[in-house]
Amino acid sequence: MLAALTGAGLSAAAGLNAFIPFVLVGMLARFTDLLELPDSLAWIQSWWAIGAGMLLLVVDVVFDKVPGVDHVSDAIQTAVRPLMGGVVFAAASGAQQIEQSDWWRENPWVGVVIGIALAGTVHAGKALSRPIVNAGTFGLGAPFVSAAEDATSATVSIVAILLPVLVIVVLVAIAVALWRILAFRRRWRARRAAAAGGPVTT
Repeated sequence: MLAALTGAGLSAAAGLNAFIPFVLVGMLARFTDLLELPDSLAWIQSWWAIGAGMLLLVVDVVFDKVPGVDHVSDAIQTAVRPLMGGVVFAAASGAQQIEQSDWWRENPWVGVVIGIALAGTVHAGKALSRPIVNAGTFGLGAPFVSAAEDATSATVSIVAILLPVLVIVVLVAIAVALWRILAFRRRWRARRAAAAGGPVTT
């Protein structure tokens, strides 16, 4: 159970920023005893993987805060974030310190599938909300929203590893946030259509 919660939290965090949970998992596995990755995913703690992850993290953090460029970044990240979600879920669920579960370690593909689904769902909510933020603030809100997303990704990643039980609360909060984003987006599109004199669609 704890393995699944840790993996779910890291995958959700990857949906906001693909590289924060990846770099965190790699560094914790390399420099601490909190995580001992399964052999098949031990490459995450290698110097080249951590270095590449940190470089991509810097690029993502910068690009995501530029109005217009953030949409391009989100389009590219549509493939990257779910993939990273699957990787970190499999890595966490196979870590021996989190849970002595042979089943998770022998079936890493299950974690990959669940991680892809969770990260993809969170990424979809992020990508759908950004045009609304940019339009409503003339692009001025993008850096602040992006910074909040990065902080949330880092916080959720740490909570998932240190206090995985709290991931249940995080997942509920994410579900509520996604529902509100979809509802607000429908109303926003309806108002835009009405203002343009076109048919009101939801």
